[in-house]
Amino acid sequence: MTIPPSGPRPADPPPTAPPYPYPPAGATRPGRIQPAPAGTAYHRLARNPAYRWWRPLVGTLLVLVGGAFLMVLLAAPWLTAAELTGQPEGPDGLPSFGPIADTGFLLVSLAAMIPVVLLAARWAQARPAGTVSSVTGRLRWRWLVRCLLLAVPTVALMMGGFIGLLAATGEWSTPGTEESGWVGVRTFAISMAVLLALVPFQAAAEEYVCRGWLLQAAGAYLRNPWIAIVPQALIFAAAHGWGTRWGFADLVLFGLVTGWLTVRTGGLEAAIGLHVVNNLVALGIAAATGELASEATAADAPWQLLAVDLVVVTAYALVVDRLAARRRLAVTVAA
Repeated sequence: MTIPPSGPRPADPPPTAPPYPYPPAGATRPGRIQPAPAGTAYHRLARNPAYRWWRPLVGTLLVLVGGAFLMVLLAAPWLTAAELTGQPEGPDGLPSFGPIADTGFLLVSLAAMIPVVLLAARWAQARPAGTVSSVTGRLRWRWLVRCLLLAVPTVALMMGGFIGLLAATGEWSTPGTEESGWVGVRTFAISMAVLLALVPFQAAAEEYVCRGWLLQAAGAYLRNPWIAIVPQALIFAAAHGWGTRWGFADLVLFGLVTGWLTVRTGGLEAAIGLHVVNNLVALGIAAATGELASEATAADAPWQLLAVDLVVVTAYALVVDRLAARRRLAVTVAA
């Protein structure tokens, strides 16, 4: 039997180095969710440390395919139920549950694009989903409320100026024909309840897709914000269909101004505020006169609306920009 020698035991040999160096504490690894560096402007938020040239393209494909899949998923049971219950055909030749229900379904279908965009930002671009909302990584609710309040007089001036210009040019006719007129208190109240519940999400969804995803997807490749702002404005106008050249130009104007505001204020709140109030008023008027089922869209607007919007929408943008500067609103990623 061997007796171990007396005295202190020798120290254990140092552990061997791993075959590859571990990253320091707090370091990010490729593929993990990574925010953009400090000082990044809104339109460049997709240019984070995980950026690769293919990520915006894959994300855009995901938005398109995911949005189409969701709409089919929602439409299938809706149309099936309409067929089984023997609903009459609407203006588009499809079975209809009536103007109010059909409008509600359309609003829900568009609102479903919000989670699609947020998931695309996280999955395809490996960045926080909230960076589509603003440079702070979230929707700034207090700022959104202020923009909504400012949008109310803006849209009131817009509608008043539009009607006044129509009257001045002899093209205004008072509603009340056999096809349109006051629908009654009960029908109007139900319509407004549906619109108030769903229009904010529908309008916000259009902003998340156009001023959010599309603007940032282009901004991932382009430093100049205007080169990123213009394509989304054209796509936004085209998505409403082709009506009149004035209507198309008016939609492009809206897309350009709200795109500029989004970059200048570092988030979607100003664009969402104006879009929500505008759609609520426009659809509210349609609901009051029984024209929710009409196939007319903003693309069918006459030149008078474009003339008014050139002044009113631009004024809204300048006031909001000034207010954001006075409040020292964050317009880039904080350090």
